[in-house]
Amino acid sequence: RKFGESEIRPHAADWDKRGECPLNVIRAGLEMGLQCLDQPEEYGGAGLGTKPACMVFEELAKSDAGVTCAFSVTGTAAVPVMKYGTEEQKQLCADILFRKGGLGSFCLTEPGSGSDSGASRMTAVRQGDSYVLNGTKCFITNGGYAELYFVIASTDRSKGNKGLSGFLVTRDTPGLTVGKEEDKCGFRTSNTVELVFEDVVVPASCRVGREGDGFKQAMAALDHGRPYIGAVALGVGQRALEEAIAYSKVRSQFGQPICNNQAIRFMLADMEMRLESARCLVYHAAELIDQHLPVTMNGSIAKCCATDAAMQVALDAVQILGGYGYMREYPVEKLMRDAKIFQIFEGTNEIQRVVISGNVIRKN
Repeated sequence: RKFGESEIRPHAADWDKRGECPLNVIRAGLEMGLQCLDQPEEYGGAGLGTKPACMVFEELAKSDAGVTCAFSVTGTAAVPVMKYGTEEQKQLCADILFRKGGLGSFCLTEPGSGSDSGASRMTAVRQGDSYVLNGTKCFITNGGYAELYFVIASTDRSKGNKGLSGFLVTRDTPGLTVGKEEDKCGFRTSNTVELVFEDVVVPASCRVGREGDGFKQAMAALDHGRPYIGAVALGVGQRALEEAIAYSKVRSQFGQPICNNQAIRFMLADMEMRLESARCLVYHAAELIDQHLPVTMNGSIAKCCATDAAMQVALDAVQILGGYGYMREYPVEKLMRDAKIFQIFEGTNEIQRVVISGNVIRKN
């Protein structure tokens, strides 16, 4: 909280206006270890678990969601390596991301394949003791500044999802270039770029797991990352609620503060119920991860509910502030713009409902 309120919150509106990723502040957070709170101490992490990490991300996101996701996405990128990688790969990941405090990127989405990862057109062709990667990834968080990329590419396009494989690619690898940086509606403090791979040669030792394991690895990363995303969304929503409450106490209409009007009081009650319900779901999913229990359905439920709640709460906050809520002078319009992306990335909320319904049908 102290770091967010002193180093992030006072500057977030200016960064947002300029579309600036505040790298110096992010580097300070990396030095604090905010990207590896749930990683084992033996690899340079804090060993605290997923639930404490979610608590930190929720608190930081009250100051700015984009900065917070620089840390959470780095953690997500590390998950497939730490779960499926060799000891050498784990040490490489730990050295770059945890001990030296580098940023990581999770590279799955392509211009023609978002929710349908099996349609990936990026290829990884085996040539002796190496693989040659060709293709384009888009909407990659941290992509412009990352030191390590976890990249999903197809080693056999005829097999769809079963032909995907995961690779570790370091920033200095020849043929890897950063394309355009996205000019986003919200979430503007997050670095979001296109990555182009042109005859990028990586040793076969950089393939994580076996050929064809990429989809499983990507889903494991997303399972782990969805409580993170839910927690960040909660922080956005909680900040919006706090701003709405503060404004409702000082804004008077018809001779009294508007928080005395039943319509406003009921809106505030609904906002609190949405956030508290979602918070229970997010931290329950995090606890399942910490207990090494299945989390796929609960993670999807938590991500979907928390991000929908954050969006609605942000919209309600704008409504409570009225005309001022639509002005950049007040922070709620930024919170509204930031909240929207959480219903889209890390798996759209429509995809979450596909995952949830599939699990429900199989269970019953």
